[in-house]
Amino acid sequence: MPKPLPTPPIPISAVLCLSFAAAAVLTACGGSSSSGPAVLPLVPAPATAPPAGAPLALACDESLKTAFRPDADTTVTVVKQFRKGDDLNLDGKASGTVAASDVCMVKLNVGPGHAGPADAPSTSPGIGIEVWLPSQASWNSRIRVLGGGGFVGDAGIGAKTQIGGANAAAIAAGEGSVSAVTDAGHASKAPLPSVDGSFAMNPDGTVNTTLWTDFASRGIHQMAVKAKALAAGFYQRDAKYAYWDGCSTGGRQGHMQAQVNPDDFDGILAGNSAINWTSFITAELYPQVVMQRDLGGTPLTADQLSLVSSSAVSACDSALTGQHDGFISDPAACNYDPAQDKTVLCTASGGTNATAACLSTAQAQAVNKIWYGQTRDGSAPAPASDIGYGATLASNQLWYGLTRGTALNSPGAPGFSLADSVAGVPMPFHIAAHQVALNLQDPTIATPDFINATGNGADKWKGLSYAQLANASDRGKALQTAFANINADNPDLARFRDRGAKLLTYHGLADQLIPSSGTANYYERAAKAMGGIDALQKFYRYVEIPAMGHCAGVGSVNGLAGTSPTANPPLPAQNQLFTALTDWVEKGIAPDSMVMQNADKSLARPLCTYPKKIAYLGGDVSKAESFACR
Repeated sequence: MPKPLPTPPIPISAVLCLSFAAAAVLTACGGSSSSGPAVLPLVPAPATAPPAGAPLALACDESLKTAFRPDADTTVTVVKQFRKGDDLNLDGKASGTVAASDVCMVKLNVGPGHAGPADAPSTSPGIGIEVWLPSQASWNSRIRVLGGGGFVGDAGIGAKTQIGGANAAAIAAGEGSVSAVTDAGHASKAPLPSVDGSFAMNPDGTVNTTLWTDFASRGIHQMAVKAKALAAGFYQRDAKYAYWDGCSTGGRQGHMQAQVNPDDFDGILAGNSAINWTSFITAELYPQVVMQRDLGGTPLTADQLSLVSSSAVSACDSALTGQHDGFISDPAACNYDPAQDKTVLCTASGGTNATAACLSTAQAQAVNKIWYGQTRDGSAPAPASDIGYGATLASNQLWYGLTRGTALNSPGAPGFSLADSVAGVPMPFHIAAHQVALNLQDPTIATPDFINATGNGADKWKGLSYAQLANASDRGKALQTAFANINADNPDLARFRDRGAKLLTYHGLADQLIPSSGTANYYERAAKAMGGIDALQKFYRYVEIPAMGHCAGVGSVNGLAGTSPTANPPLPAQNQLFTALTDWVEKGIAPDSMVMQNADKSLARPLCTYPKKIAYLGGDVSKAESFACR
């Protein structure tokens, strides 16, 4: 049932004694909208003095290990006080990162985990959670926890940079918010923990539903309630507001919280979200299958990828203003076709390009397929008729491709992961190969870093046909129950809406990993389920950011020399989107008038709320007032 508003604070004694299924300490929040019925802003719970008989405040020392026992499954494993200027490390090896102010770090383990052989990736002691607490005088009465990336799998990362640039230690020490991270229920033995899906398969090859559940939803929910309880005990008062901040997998986690645990957060910031998990990750392997099937297993070179992408930029970056911007503002308006571009085609294919970076007609058609996205039979229409971009999948599309102009040869880009190359040959993004192996329940399909007792990864993805990859996509959807509903794509957000919470999501239109159309697809379905766009925007807004890459930075390539300038698009400033969310939650100011600037402040443009797009009104193209959202 919807939670009544506002919710009175729960006494500290109740927080520490109740089971955490019932003891989520939640402050309500709200806002107003310029359209539709007014939504009364919720008054945050006032800071409360400890009630009579409440336990003593938790201290940042070894006593906390016995004082904080909210339930039988939760154990405090490490407590560490860092003073201002201390190096943030636990092993005595200098990290080079120092505390900006006094902070307390608490590591938790929340069982029961998953039993099994000690060396099996599927064996886990439980959910690792790391909470960072500002000093008593510094706490701003907020909680701001962070999402993870990829398959997550490492809770010892609070002092390191997270997806999107934030980190929990810096948030606690600099901003004054309680912050936290979680491993979502598993560790990884791979060099890059975020790309290892081995945890999700039991030693006998069956689906590890327990750890899928911890990864999909339980781990992030436990982080929320434990961080709130620790804050309540440490400061002897409840948080006024609780926020989620995550991108990529963290964006998926944020949407999952809104759908499954809507009481956990007052505001959710979710970027470049991996909400369509099995669909888009399976489709990330499609470019490699195209090159295996259509190009005889010979991948396109980095120079070829750079040429075709920069040619797309130069062909489409003047559509908005009539002047070359160096980046594409509206991918929907770009139907560039390299198979028709003589300056890209090799002379043997009727073109004029005699360099090693030229493309044959077959290679140009392969790029069009990759841009269009996964289909069952590897077909794609001519770009002049359909580029595969937009909120609605075409009848033959299983998922979207990346937008034209996106850097296809950047590390981690689907099918072109040069950072993971072997002998200079680009390999697939490991997450994609791992997920396809999980969908088909065959570990040998994965890359060799996938470990399982029934057989390790053996790169058998190379032999997949278009039909077999399509079957993997179908299997991913069919296994959603076993995968703990990892696809956080339920459009019903009624419970989240009814408690007055707010969700702000964003997606870079030059994302090298997750096609932005997937977010538009979900947003349109949510609008239909929630009574239309106007009704949805009262609590859930989506902004598309031209030329931004995966969660941060520029994802577009530079245009052709002499045609388009170097890509230098306006992007959100640090914490700009998070501040917009807090203003919406705490002040009722909806995020509909943001302006972005580029790195050197030479270009400013408005950030439009979907489904509006930026339009040029005339005048100085470097000024935000020369544009409008329509």
